[in-house]
Amino acid sequence: MPTRQPNTVVIGLNACVVTVADDTPRVLVVRRDGPKASDALPFGPFEPEHHRTLEIGLRNLVQAQTQLSLGYVEQLYTFGDRGRHELAPGEGARVVSVGYLALTRPPSAASFRNIYDFFPWEDWRTKRPEIIDVTIRPRLDAWAKLADTQQRQERARLCFGFDGLHWDEEKVLERYELMYEAGLVLETRRDGRTLPASAPPANEQARFGEAMQFDHRRILATGIGRLRGKLKYRPIVFELMEAAFTLLDLQRTVEAISGIRLHKQNFRRLVETSGLVERTGKRSTKAGGRPAEEFRFRREALRERPALGVRVPLQRPARA
Repeated sequence: MPTRQPNTVVIGLNACVVTVADDTPRVLVVRRDGPKASDALPFGPFEPEHHRTLEIGLRNLVQAQTQLSLGYVEQLYTFGDRGRHELAPGEGARVVSVGYLALTRPPSAASFRNIYDFFPWEDWRTKRPEIIDVTIRPRLDAWAKLADTQQRQERARLCFGFDGLHWDEEKVLERYELMYEAGLVLETRRDGRTLPASAPPANEQARFGEAMQFDHRRILATGIGRLRGKLKYRPIVFELMEAAFTLLDLQRTVEAISGIRLHKQNFRRLVETSGLVERTGKRSTKAGGRPAEEFRFRREALRERPALGVRVPLQRPARA
């Protein structure tokens, strides 16, 4: 690769491609060979001589790297912090990546990973994850004491719902960035940041979720937080569903993404009366047992109301 002039900028593209399979939220990953090999989101440079738009460039690189053709795509955020990419010797360009969120139905090919492998504290579907109170809180408490201020402690309480505070499932990015700053995740050490005295040793940092290449876990956190938020005001969940589905299928998909268990009866009642779905007149037997009624998404609903989403009461698990 030729040496770049200092202060130049390279435009990159990153894809956060999410699906749900077997009640598990999954993200599309690629792996680069080398001594620091780890999972990464599909990424590559924007080539203006070949790509008429950024989105076309993104679709092309995902197709080339994973053989997956994308459907729903939306621009997520632009990531341009200094140090977000490791530069080759003599390469002085700042890499600015435009991140995209994409949704797909479960494919038969391509490599998808369980999102909760990277964020084990985000899955509350059965109970409050033990890692929060057993592992994360003691480290954050020790980190907060180093500064001798209330600000760090309050950030931790708000992010993780300590001391009986509300757990906000949308704060995925805020929680990851707090742990990065506190030196809990492997990326802090790998990026050469100054570690606080309270940071765990390297062999314990792997307990705080798997690392990803570059700042891709931060990009993934941004994408999941965005997706969780949009579930409540846009019918985006149907981009993850087959053409025909049962209400249980729909509920399990929403739960997989949000990380929160839904109240079954309230969910069924509100979805059926929302105008989002309509009956197909058929029944599904794929789950075994009594056949379940099938539904499909009513696309006409998009013209009837400007804000449509899964705004239903959540059945939150008891505290550990």
